[in-house]
Amino acid sequence: MALRVLLLVAVLIFCVTEVSSDAKIDEHGNQIVKGTNRRLMQYLDCDGLCKGRCSMHSRPNVCTRACGTCCVRCKCVPPGTSGNREVCGTCYTDMTTHGNKTKCP
Repeated sequence: MALRVLLLVAVLIFCVTEVSSDAKIDEHGNQIVKGTNRRLMQYLDCDGLCKGRCSMHSRPNVCTRACGTCCVRCKCVPPGTSGNREVCGTCYTDMTTHGNKTKCP
């Protein structure tokens, strides 16, 4: 029994160190992934991007909150202060509120 637990702990430690060694961060703060673990996406500064996107909005706090949700889910924020939503694809354009209005600014 103790041998099984020791073997399990050794395998878990090996897996954790192997996965954590695949991700590196370069000098610009972007994450570089090597090996078979490709699930990590490029880091996005959703707060900064959404602040710029919603800077001219009539309700900037509401806009920033909705934009942040869309940024986290879709991993994209369109350029400019309005329009260009199609740049982020269907995830961004098709997301709706409970009232069936478009969610992402």
